[in-house]
Amino acid sequence: MTVRTRYAPSPTGALHIGNVRSGLFAYLFARHSKGTFILRIDDTDQERSTKESLAEIIESLHWLGVEWDEGPPDSAYFQSNRFDRYREGALQLLREGKAYPCYCSAQELEAMRKQAERERRKPGYDGRCRERTPAEQLAAIELPDRAVGRNYTIRFRSPQAGQTVVDDLIKGRAVFDNSELDDLIIFRSDGVPTYNFATVLDDADFKITHVVRGDDHLPNTPRQMQIFFALGLEPPAYAHLPMVMGPDGQKLSKRHGATSVFAYRDLGYFPEALLNYLVRLGWSHGDQEIFSKQEMIDYFDFANCGKSAGIFNAEKLLWLNFHYLKQRSLEQLAREVKPFIAKRGWKIPGDDAWLQRMIGTLRERAKTLVELVDFAGFYLNDAIEIEAKAAAKFLKPEMTEPLRALATELASLDGDFSEATVQGGFERVLARFGLKLGQLAQPVRVALTGGTVSPGIYEVIAVLGRERTVARIRAAIEKTQT
Repeated sequence: MTVRTRYAPSPTGALHIGNVRSGLFAYLFARHSKGTFILRIDDTDQERSTKESLAEIIESLHWLGVEWDEGPPDSAYFQSNRFDRYREGALQLLREGKAYPCYCSAQELEAMRKQAERERRKPGYDGRCRERTPAEQLAAIELPDRAVGRNYTIRFRSPQAGQTVVDDLIKGRAVFDNSELDDLIIFRSDGVPTYNFATVLDDADFKITHVVRGDDHLPNTPRQMQIFFALGLEPPAYAHLPMVMGPDGQKLSKRHGATSVFAYRDLGYFPEALLNYLVRLGWSHGDQEIFSKQEMIDYFDFANCGKSAGIFNAEKLLWLNFHYLKQRSLEQLAREVKPFIAKRGWKIPGDDAWLQRMIGTLRERAKTLVELVDFAGFYLNDAIEIEAKAAAKFLKPEMTEPLRALATELASLDGDFSEATVQGGFERVLARFGLKLGQLAQPVRVALTGGTVSPGIYEVIAVLGRERTVARIRAAIEKTQT
């Protein structure tokens, strides 16, 4: 059997990291099995589906490196283009007596729900339209295309006896009493198929062998299996992943911080870090924490997927991102950080070689590309603002002459303005005034960066260069005299 998995997001909003995890696991299983991974767009909700959301889904998956074998831009993989197929399937069930029209009003359905609550029963449709007259049943076979004013839905005639067994690849065996499953709607009165019906026909037509999704879909599975059986089809295998929860144990949502793929991209995270984090959020391979994409593919199986909910840990993701930042070459980081610098409206005062030198002084401090740009502010802007407390503590009048001497020393350095030559200039000034390195380095750090924390002072000066360094020291001297 050739494995065929699918990922079927709805273009009604940003791609959520909890949702994309199921797509990642489906992708990894397909690649591990040398099978086919399909991207399907579930866009039957025409009111909420947007081109912008679709574009974000496509771009998010491209950014993550989750490539598909079949899917967009092929229009066949959009549910909105398959309505004829859904009507055909519904007609088949109607003709065979496996579905029926339901004329119950919204008010009647609400009354059923309230009655069930009063009787402490599970709410559900009571089946009152199952046995209408043949004429009423046959009226629905026309199944008009989104007919205006049509006053019925189409319900699936669920079996009322026996059980439906789901042998889940992650959760294990789950047994559902058919008596607990009411007759679900498969076509709404507006002529739009429901999720449970459309997804069955899609999975059947695209020959999906394994459905990988969140365990919030597990209650849908016996219903979908019954529709498969009614259509004379074999259901795929199912693997239901535990949900991703926030630190408070509640379902991950915006209140827990950034939750979309784009949000993490824009915060300066790397796709490798997000993939690595998501795959470990519900799957393990021994004690290994860091995985390349190829290792994820090579090692992945459902046997090592956890059965309990994964707790989202932002600090763990940040730690992973820091790891990938340190592993990157300076050349790659320079390419990746440029858009983040441009987003601030800043210009890079040097060539790519200068940018790489700058990054080299900061890469052990920054955990994201956004942090890297934050820390690089004093390198990229000459109009720095010196912190008042730092100026008061270190830019004192007694430092005027040592700072003036250092500015002169640095301005007169010949040849390569390197860390070694800068250190030599420092040492001559220290000897002349009888100072220790910290007594001079900290005022210089404040003068050059505006604060008291930075990379090594010789590194900073070498990257800033002679003219910018001397200009900033001389500007700070003015503050020592006020």
